[in-house]
Amino acid sequence: MVTVDRLLTVRQVAELLNTWEESGERFPRRLVEERRITFVKVGRHVRIPERAVEAFVAANTVEPVVLRPRRFGRAA
Repeated sequence: MVTVDRLLTVRQVAELLNTWEESGERFPRRLVEERRITFVKVGRHVRIPERAVEAFVAANTVEPVVLRPRRFGRAA
């Protein structure tokens, strides 16, 4: 059985990524235009699967670097 992922509008993706207030639909539309995110054409409308947004965020997440404490001070 195939599970259908929820399809989001460009505005919903912008709101989910917190870019709606700054740039409106520009950022998600640029992702679609540059083919950096999976999308579905429904007639002339663009829909983005929710799983694709999650994958995009996961792929572009930068983990923090954990620094170990130094035993000795810096050499002069």
